[in-house]
Amino acid sequence: MAWQPEESGLGQILQLLKQSQSPDTATQRAVQQKLEELNRYPDFNNYLIFVLTKLKTEDDPTRSLSGLILKNNVRAHFEKFPAEVTTFIKQECLNSIGDPSPLIRATIGILVTTIVAKGELRNWQELLPTLCQSLDSEDYNLCEGAFGALQKICEDSAETLDSDVVNRPLNILIPKFLQFFRHQSPKIRSHAIACVNQFIISRTQALMLHIDTFIENLFFLATDEDQEVRKNVCRALVMLVEVRMDRLIPHINNIIEYMMLRTQDDDDTVALEACEFWLSLAEQPLCKDVLSSHIERLVPILVKGMKYSEIDIILLKGDVEEDEMIPDKESDIKPRFHKSKTHSQKHQEDGEEDGDASDDGFDDDDSLSDWNLRKCSAAALDVLANVFHEDILPILLPILKETLFHQDWEIKESGILVLGAIAEGCMNGMVPHLPELIPYLIGCLSDKKALVRSITCWTLSRYAHWVVGQPHDSFLKPLMTELLKRVLDANKRVQEAACSAFATLEEEACTELVPYLGFILETLVFAFSKYQHKNLLILYDAIGTLADSVGHHLNKPEYVNLLMPPLIQKWNMLKDEDKDLFPLLECLSSVATALQSGFLPYCEPVYRRCVSLVEQTINQCFKNSNTPDQYDPPDKDFMIVALDLLSGLAEGLEHHIEGLVANSNILKLLFQCMQDPMPEVRQSSFALLGDLTKACFQHVRPCIGDYMPILGANLNPEFISVCNNATWAIGEISIKMNSDMQPYVSVVLGHLVDIINRSNTPKTLLENTAITIGRLGLVCPQEVAPMLQQFIRQWCTSLRNIRDNEEKDSAFRGVCLMIGANPAGVIQDFIFFCDAVASWVHPKPDLKDMFCKILHGFKNQVGEENWTKFSDQFPTPLKERLSVNYGV
Repeated sequence: MAWQPEESGLGQILQLLKQSQSPDTATQRAVQQKLEELNRYPDFNNYLIFVLTKLKTEDDPTRSLSGLILKNNVRAHFEKFPAEVTTFIKQECLNSIGDPSPLIRATIGILVTTIVAKGELRNWQELLPTLCQSLDSEDYNLCEGAFGALQKICEDSAETLDSDVVNRPLNILIPKFLQFFRHQSPKIRSHAIACVNQFIISRTQALMLHIDTFIENLFFLATDEDQEVRKNVCRALVMLVEVRMDRLIPHINNIIEYMMLRTQDDDDTVALEACEFWLSLAEQPLCKDVLSSHIERLVPILVKGMKYSEIDIILLKGDVEEDEMIPDKESDIKPRFHKSKTHSQKHQEDGEEDGDASDDGFDDDDSLSDWNLRKCSAAALDVLANVFHEDILPILLPILKETLFHQDWEIKESGILVLGAIAEGCMNGMVPHLPELIPYLIGCLSDKKALVRSITCWTLSRYAHWVVGQPHDSFLKPLMTELLKRVLDANKRVQEAACSAFATLEEEACTELVPYLGFILETLVFAFSKYQHKNLLILYDAIGTLADSVGHHLNKPEYVNLLMPPLIQKWNMLKDEDKDLFPLLECLSSVATALQSGFLPYCEPVYRRCVSLVEQTINQCFKNSNTPDQYDPPDKDFMIVALDLLSGLAEGLEHHIEGLVANSNILKLLFQCMQDPMPEVRQSSFALLGDLTKACFQHVRPCIGDYMPILGANLNPEFISVCNNATWAIGEISIKMNSDMQPYVSVVLGHLVDIINRSNTPKTLLENTAITIGRLGLVCPQEVAPMLQQFIRQWCTSLRNIRDNEEKDSAFRGVCLMIGANPAGVIQDFIFFCDAVASWVHPKPDLKDMFCKILHGFKNQVGEENWTKFSDQFPTPLKERLSVNYGV
């Protein structure tokens, strides 16, 4: 006898379902509570499936809601369902997959895929055969319902479908799906492609066997009148470029023609899918060859796609020029991610560490932060400019002439976006035009349309590098003056764009900004009183970047008195659990490092609060692991950001921090943080350990016995940044411990030698590892020297490109001592040592002397004739440098 509901129970559930559609939050809460209570009854879920599949007297939304509540229950408690309930639900899903209502069919599909995702494909043997059989049904509803469910399963459980556990159903499913590419119903055709599309990127074997049939069918559907079908065809081709370019090559010209057409599709969603094709194609080595004959027609299509659509302008409130007084909605503020501190070296060839390229700015309009045709077209033009470089300028320059000076602001705005998009790829070709373009753009910063002003900020930031290289009076001064006016614009979007652009300018100009600091700070501090919530967070970033860029030049009493009061006022207003602390802490960390002793008057409350944030997080962790049902896990970002600000304080204040460390329990807390399961916490802990070691080692020293085994255990290159900071900290500790480091050498040396010899270890980690090995050798040469031969070659090559500095100095002294203790260890790789020595520009006299002794010692030992043979292998510049500087 099949299960039947009781009338009273059914009535109660229907009433709940009706109430839960009420907009009133109190009613909503009461419903939630009631649902939780009902979950205690084993057959509550039977009622829910009954309403979804059997209760045709109710309206569709109510039935669907019942199914969605059931889906949440499956997700949360499926393991606890009684066997007969599970069986009943599965059976009802299969019996009703062809419900006449599309909404009910879709809901059942969601329910089915949720059960499958719970690992139930094994225990639901009849599911796939039944769905497959339903595809062949004459009843459209049954066929569509089954396909809808299969599409969701393919999306959610692609890997399971290709596993031996359920003996690889894909071998049957893929050929089956391919049969439906030519079905008379567009909805079914669309499902069929969407199902197969799930298996392209993973190069699933079952699909690769039928790849030619698949591609042939896609071509057949290319001109389909249904937009969903066209969208899925475009999506498939975009992925195939990445995965099976070999199969597309024979048809590539037709595909490119087709994609150009689709990029102009009347349906924006189809156009967007098609536009992704250019991004994929640009990553292929063949891109230039296959696109050359089409690029002249493609570029204008992309430019056309870069214009704001009418709907964009409405959504962006493009007609609202002044909104600075309107508070931000909290929902508009995107979560920010803190990038933990990493210790790295400066290089000879570049002015700065190669930081992450600033984001392309194609997210210039946040309320549309959904990817759209405008952003995709701009990104495509950007990557293609990086493939074709100057070659596309003859196509673009006439277009730019026409668009940049157009009287319609929408067209002019898109021209300015084009100019920004090609900045990176076409820079060399643009240089001759910049002396007239930059002043024109600086003029556009005061355009009457806010959307023109905001895009101009971004485009100018893309040319900041060039501007900084010219005489200041020509471009930098006028640009800075106008950009700072925009920082105080009456439109929030312009404020945001100007702040971001100014941060980019700061990174490029660095100390070139020092003469204008007073003017810059007055503007940024004035913005504090003017900005709403969202832009305040961007302003913190601009101030932090300024501090990073000008460093100790910020430490003048008039600047400190201007900048610190508003920052500290914000700091005092924020509660400990407010996420706005993150950007403010990051900003203060940069400011403290730059101000050095100038930060002293403000450091105590900042230090105490950081220690307290770390302590609160650790306590919360402890409570959560002991009684998880009573305490939520903490947000560890608070601890990470606080550790990084403490690092900034230690780095900036140096020995002045000693008293604060003495009167706090930071070293005990650090011991716990260093063992945290979350890598980012360990990464920041080791950075702080290194900075405290440099600033006040007397307080760190008593803990070394506890810390060293943890440091040794974290020399694991699987976690690059953790490993990097641990390595650096060990080097700093060695210098302070001197020969007392001896008992710990064996704990770390083996790992360090492994890391330096690994293939594809990132540059920063190699450099820090080499420096630390050198420093260990400096304080314990007898312990490290026997391993010289195992690392000397890699050691020399990884340090030859870094600039002269204290760390490089101590590391090279260490290597000289080790060569003294084990000269045989360097014989085979002596040419690498010569090259590394020659990389020094100004070694200190006593270090230069050490180099001299080793070079001459080697030369005397092998004799004049052998030395000449040996040094003939040197590249000419190396020969010259050694002969001029060291007389060999």
